[in-house]
This record gives sequence, C-alpha cells and structure tokens, in this order.
Amino acid sequence: MERKAAGSLLTRNLGDLVQKEDFILDSDYLTTLVVVVSKQQAPEWLAKYEKLTDMIVPRSSKKIFEDGENCLYTVSLFQKVVDEFKLKARENKFVVRDFAYNEKELAAGKDEMNRLAADKKKQYGPLVRWLKVNFSEAFTAWIHVKVLRVFVESVLRYGLPVNFQPVLIQPNKKSTKKLREVLQNLYGHLDTGGLMADKSEAMDIAGIGMSSSQDYFPYVYYSINTDVVTDVIKSS
Repeated sequence: MERKAAGSLLTRNLGDLVQKEDFILDSDYLTTLVVVVSKQQAPEWLAKYEKLTDMIVPRSSKKIFEDGENCLYTVSLFQKVVDEFKLKARENKFVVRDFAYNEKELAAGKDEMNRLAADKKKQYGPLVRWLKVNFSEAFTAWIHVKVLRVFVESVLRYGLPVNFQPVLIQPNKKSTKKLREVLQNLYGHLDTGGLMADKSEAMDIAGIGMSSSQDYFPYVYYSINTDVVTDVIKSS
C-alpha cells in the first residue's frame, strides 16, 4: 500500500498526482496519455514528443510531477495513433503508463487507502504485543538450535570425552579481521589435519558442515545475525 503511494513513478499509483484539468475527457477523437521520462531525458522528450507520430496535439505536453529520478508528463493525441505512439515512445525509452482518469475510481481508491490506513493503525498495537511474546519464544528456540549444532559438531570434530568451551563473542565490525587472527593464533594447533593450509581445494568432511576450505576454521564457528529487522526489509 505504502509502496504504491510513494514509490517510483514507474510503478506508483498516479491518482494522487494528477488533476482533472490535466486530461482531455469525453472526446470521441482525442485522449491524454501519461508518460514517465527520466530527468536526463526531459529535454529530449520536449524536443521529440510532437514528432514521434502524426496527430499529436502541438505543445500539449505538460510536466505534472517529478521525483528524484523521473518526471511525469501528459501528452494529448488522437486515439487512433495511441498504439503507434506507445511503440515509438518505448523505442526512445519513454514509459507510457497505463492510466485512465476516472473520478469515481480515484475516489474509491482514496477511500480504500484511508480505510486500510485506519485498519493498520487499529491493528498495530495488538500486533506489536503479539510479536513481543512470540518473537521472543522463536528467537530462544533458534538460539537453542545453534547451541545444539555447536555441541554436535564439536563432538564430531574433537571426539569424546567432551572437553570444549562454547563462547559467545560480539565483535565490532572493524575488529572482525583482527579477532580472526587472534583466534587463529590461539587455536591453530587444533587444525591437526592441516585443512587451513590449502584454501583452494573443495572438501566435504563429515561433521564440519561446509563445502569449501575457505569456510573452515580450527575451531567450531557459527554466526548469529541479530539484525533481523534489516534482513526482513531487504527481503521485502
């Protein structure tokens, strides 16, 4: 909903950007198209649009909106050349939006947006309370799985009896490389198989859970990404 209202001019809802005066309505011969033009191509559009096809209304193009990347123009022409105009526009990298001005549909769309916004506000509080409870439980279960993986891999790698110490470390991003060097100096002697010596050969070793030696360390390592919100935003 929010993307359609505030996204790129190539995809966003145009209903809140245009006015009735921008269009030729109730004509049997003429129509108005809405075209998205990159800012770099704006001078080219103004110089070319009257020549893309015949039957373009001279000086009919008007810029009605612009964002950081694109401009939104209207242009009036005869209905019989609309398809040809769209083809020529596409060849020149001008994007003709599939939009027809209809006051009733635009009003209904705005009412729907207002209704959805009200519903979102109403449901936000209960959703946050639900997430506080359930996210905590899910995150706890996830950490338990990580701990189990560390235990199982440690036994598979170092054998019995169990003699290892799990540690949770949260380094600063800038110090990650230095931390790797320190850990390598401390625990490099555990690399009894010499797997760290060759980074180029792929390997498949039971219990290590990796496909390439570049992922291998002489100690058992699993990462925990706690920045869940950023990951969700990127995936959406």
